[in-house]
Amino acid sequence: MTAGLSAHHQRLAQRKREAITTAATRLFLERGYDGTSLAKIAQEAVVSKSTLFKQFPTKAALFEAIVTEYWKGGPDPAAPATQPGDLRAGLSAIGRQYADLIGRPAMAALFRIVIAELPRFPELGRAQFELGKLPYFISVQHYLEAQHAAGTAVVPDAESATNQFLGMIANYVLWPRMLLADWSPAPADVGHAVDEAVTTMLARYGRSTADPQHS
Repeated sequence: MTAGLSAHHQRLAQRKREAITTAATRLFLERGYDGTSLAKIAQEAVVSKSTLFKQFPTKAALFEAIVTEYWKGGPDPAAPATQPGDLRAGLSAIGRQYADLIGRPAMAALFRIVIAELPRFPELGRAQFELGKLPYFISVQHYLEAQHAAGTAVVPDAESATNQFLGMIANYVLWPRMLLADWSPAPADVGHAVDEAVTTMLARYGRSTADPQHS
């Protein structure tokens, strides 16, 4: 019985947490970060102020939680499915995971909040970078380093290679959405963009026994 109640309370707390972060994101977009109070967020999320303050004592803590949750919303690029081995398969899996992650409306909303408020609240950009983008970037970089170490790819500069790969995908999936409200490419078009990015990476970093540069 105790375990059942505990699980129920955990699910209830998680639902309230999701309601809070959803309401906060919407209000940050509508009113700006500075123009949104925790009290208003609690009202919109239909939770008590004490419930909100218990989970998020400050507005900065709430924003950081939003960043962390949004960037962890996709599969882990370092999961077993993308361990060293088949470079094409690994990059394809990572590319599709990344496209799904940054293609969500919530991710675009997060970037809009940061960009709009950056001049007055540079800490928002720092949180977005250090808690969201950087950990994801490093996980992909580690994957490429592992491919290089395993001899399945030639990636002497995994940091640059990660920039290239993720940048090719984001340039099609995310950045047009920041300027074009109706940007919503079809899944097949997103898949094609990922496939092209993978092909480019293989041409640059794939190991070929026929190529002296990769021997």
